[in-house]
Amino acid sequence: MIKRIGLFLCVNFVVLMTIGFLLRVFGIDRWLTAEGIDYTQLLVFSAIFGFAGSFISLMMSKSIAKMSTGARTITNPQTQEEIWLVRTVRELSEAAGVKMPEVAVYPGSANAFATGAFRDESLVAVSTGLMQSMTRAQIRAVLAHEMSHVKNGDMVTMTLVQGILNTFVFFFARVAAVFLNSSKNDNERRRSGGIGYYFTVQIFEIVFGILASIIACAFSRHREYRADAGAAELLGGPQDMIEALKALGTTDVKPLPSEMKAFGIVDLPSFLELFSTHPPLSERIKALSGGNMPLNPPKKKPNPSGGLFGSVSSNHSPWN
Repeated sequence: MIKRIGLFLCVNFVVLMTIGFLLRVFGIDRWLTAEGIDYTQLLVFSAIFGFAGSFISLMMSKSIAKMSTGARTITNPQTQEEIWLVRTVRELSEAAGVKMPEVAVYPGSANAFATGAFRDESLVAVSTGLMQSMTRAQIRAVLAHEMSHVKNGDMVTMTLVQGILNTFVFFFARVAAVFLNSSKNDNERRRSGGIGYYFTVQIFEIVFGILASIIACAFSRHREYRADAGAAELLGGPQDMIEALKALGTTDVKPLPSEMKAFGIVDLPSFLELFSTHPPLSERIKALSGGNMPLNPPKKKPNPSGGLFGSVSSNHSPWN
């Protein structure tokens, strides 16, 4: 936890120093001062405003995820399905070198997600649709993908990225509004008063916010490729992950709630790929098939026959 707080403070400091440096290089600091704007105060306020919302969302991410999806945490597995699921997550968490996360199931179409403020206090959840439509090997691959997100600290990283982007949007929207307002003569300023300035700020926040969303989505797509590669490493090869992605392409996938969609295994394609949090499944499969990952099959694979909950005889259990 101390490392995370330290990282958060360091990123804040670096962002402030970077923006301050750019202002001095381009002479914007002197211009803002001449316009009666305390740019240092505005910069600090922008950073606080930009990171506060992201940080609060991160700290509440597990609670928000459970409430928004209706996820039920498996604290004491009762059925064979739950026993297999918890055991599989434990095996993958040990292989990834992270603490066993909470395991949950939620009603919905085929999907899964991982979230949590800290790597060793995370939540991994799968949908009932995914449990019913995939084989054990495919579900294990999906779980490996989510464990890779946890291992990589993607939840915290995305929070920091969003906080940085929020800071830039908040700060430069006001700088742009001041610049536009300064180009007016005194009579125009008196007629518009403060309303014109605040209206301009809102317009620039929308414009810069769209640009920030494009950047955040691009980073999210890159993170999905990394999680796919991490899953292939945990599984000993990419084949099961490829089969899981192919299976997702043939199922009826409905999007997670907006606050959770970036952390799912798959999302509905956006009308513009720039605004999609996940790459197309075909591109992810192509990346996994590129030959840059180990192709040896895992030493121990679950039996993929008959779906996840195929018949089990008394002499042989798939959970041994």
